Amino acid sequence: MPSTRRRGSALEQAILQATATELLESGYAALTMEKVAARAGTNKNALYRRWPNRLALAVAAYRQLATASPVPDTGTLRGDALELLRRANRHWSSPTGAILRDLLAAAASTAELLAQLHDESADAAAAPWLTLLDRAVARGELTPEALHPRVATVAIVLLRNEFVVHGVPHTTDEVLVEIVDEVYLPLLRSRTCQNVAHDGT
Repeated sequence: MPSTRRRGSALEQAILQATATELLESGYAALTMEKVAARAGTNKNALYRRWPNRLALAVAAYRQLATASPVPDTGTLRGDALELLRRANRHWSSPTGAILRDLLAAAASTAELLAQLHDESADAAAAPWLTLLDRAVARGELTPEALHPRVATVAIVLLRNEFVVHGVPHTTDEVLVEIVDEVYLPLLRSRTCQNVAHDGT
């Protein structure tokens, strides 16, 4: 494809779109700067001026593929937690999720890129779960002591481990229910019970 006169943000978006297409078609292992440059109608220098290597470029392109969705509101803590996990499971099991798993493995020793793959920060990753818990507090299912970022994200961390640590391509719904019923809800309720016990002493 002949190069064009695009510059600035227009060229950057073309490169990211070309990278995303390459990732979806062939995966991260087959991604090269040459292929992206050819698909974007530019040269490798234009890529290297913006991203130091193919991993940084792939992470930037993945962030454009990933889309946020509204936090579920089923009316119960258990229902919300299960729905949020099911959405995450569908994403991690999808072609886009396969790209994410490959990029997480490739970026394991690069803290900056790992942070970008984990929604830029722990606060951002915890946000939907804290919203879910905040609603549960408002309904009287939990006390405010449950609103801790590390506690809030336990369920999604356990699901992520199924894919990243154990290498499964898909997690069954039974595992999701087990995470919620046997780990997540008991942990949250124990913090509520501890607060009630302390108030009673």
